[in-house]
Amino acid sequence: MSAPSRRPRTLAVCAAPVVALLAVAAFVPLPFAIAQPGTTVNVLGSDKNKPVISISGAESRPTNGQLRMTTIMATGPQTDVMLGDVVDGWFRTDRAVMPHDAVYPSGQSDRQIEQHNLAEMAKSQDAAAAAALGYLQRSPKDVKVELRLADVGGPSAGLLFALGVVDKLNGNGSGGDLTGGRTIAGTGTIDPDGSVGAVGGVSLKTQAAKRDGATVFLVPKAECRDAQAELPKGMQLIPVTELSDAVASLKALASGGQVPSC
Repeated sequence: MSAPSRRPRTLAVCAAPVVALLAVAAFVPLPFAIAQPGTTVNVLGSDKNKPVISISGAESRPTNGQLRMTTIMATGPQTDVMLGDVVDGWFRTDRAVMPHDAVYPSGQSDRQIEQHNLAEMAKSQDAAAAAALGYLQRSPKDVKVELRLADVGGPSAGLLFALGVVDKLNGNGSGGDLTGGRTIAGTGTIDPDGSVGAVGGVSLKTQAAKRDGATVFLVPKAECRDAQAELPKGMQLIPVTELSDAVASLKALASGGQVPSC
């Protein structure tokens, strides 16, 4: 009769340290950041009462439709993320739990991280202008492109910036809009040669795009699976590897032609 009574007691004793650890963990900051869908901005329009894209040295055409760059918002680098926040994030489709060091470089202050992100945005804007002018075979000596976007850092708007410049200068090449009048969203870095790179957070960005009226989302091809994970109903994904791919796909979409899919 004594053996059965010892087993519950043993289990209770073993469980006590686990309970204690969980109790402590509930009050100790964890090395994670919590991300959620952020703002989107139409690069064909204005931000803070200033045009996002300004062109000089060439005629800039009026445009219809929208090209919306997308963002995610994450808890700040110095924000304490607790166990409850992490558990909540795991069970919500509009949140993502990410390792802190995957979002913010370790050992840097808030100010240093902000400066880094703004520098990455500036590089992205330069690369986008170079890629768009290269695609259109326009000389940067004759055509000057200025890109402005307040309070947003990082390189992930590069593709949308480049598409915006193409639309402003050339549209679909036949007098129409590259967007076909639609609200198009997307994400992706861009190199001066037009190569499109992955960015991360795409499943949250598709949600931001849907919220702000987009029906089509341009995604770096390598991130198709991530984008499909929590894809909003009615959102069409178009994979992209080069600026030329994106332009060709948007032209085909506007004309009712065949468009690649993830």
